[in-house]
Amino acid sequence: MSEPSPITVPAGIPAIEAATPAPDRSDPEVLIITGMSGAGRSRAAGVLEDLDWFVVDNLPPLMIVPLVDLMTRAGSSVERLAVVVDVRGREYFSELAVALDHLQAGGMSYRILFLDASDEVLVRRFESVRRPHPLQGDGRILDGIGIERRVLASIAERADVVIDTSDLSVHDLAKEVRDVVAGGSPDALRVNVLAFGFKYGIPLDADHVADVRFLANPYWISELRHLTGRDEAVRRYVLDRPGALEFVDRYVAALEPVLAGYLAEEKRYVTIAVGCTGGKHRSVAIAGEIADRLRAGGQQVTLTARDLGKE
Repeated sequence: MSEPSPITVPAGIPAIEAATPAPDRSDPEVLIITGMSGAGRSRAAGVLEDLDWFVVDNLPPLMIVPLVDLMTRAGSSVERLAVVVDVRGREYFSELAVALDHLQAGGMSYRILFLDASDEVLVRRFESVRRPHPLQGDGRILDGIGIERRVLASIAERADVVIDTSDLSVHDLAKEVRDVVAGGSPDALRVNVLAFGFKYGIPLDADHVADVRFLANPYWISELRHLTGRDEAVRRYVLDRPGALEFVDRYVAALEPVLAGYLAEEKRYVTIAVGCTGGKHRSVAIAGEIADRLRAGGQQVTLTARDLGKE
């Protein structure tokens, strides 16, 4: 794939540099999200953030070119940029077509995702949240919708993908957006396995709490007391206790349908808390074993020990 040409920023558009050296990495992805107010732009932006896109909401169109210019210079860590542009920018929105023309002239490819819904559904959505349409002024919600459709007409014609959200739930919309940007493949669930001590309190963000105080405590073994569950001697002591590995096996097996269900319901972040008395020995060792099993099963896992160092 050829590298994009440097973007020349036209007069009137704020510039980082008039020209940027061609990047030394593969072409980045740029997605412009626009469409009718109330059609689901914020939800679409949230889905992209969960997929590790860099998302900028309500950006004045004049700023798109310098933002993309900054993104494409060598050394930038941003590879996927999504920009939400809508009529909240009022007079600035008319510059969107100009900005897109300059991106195209500079050799930067992009896609436009346009979200729409029927007038009836949009009216119902605005009434349900008791907020006015941004363009209705002193008129009715329908008046604002009509004005917005006229303003967006030219951009709608240029859209690469149009999603009608009239009959979509928030979960359905998320799946549609993933189809657009990732070919429908769902992102992995992000699982945080957290070891903690009950005497310091149960983590407030825990989705599941496992209590491993049924296992013998290494604290009472003098040569293990100063160590933690990250040390092999403590780990082996804990995992060799009767019932330890059986617990891990059954607990991980029980989590499999739960995690799959979370993913289907668009829950992307899960915290599994594993607790013992002080959060130093048993919980750390068992949490590490659970994390290893989940990783082996294809989950994206982080492992933390909240209360290490508190004793």
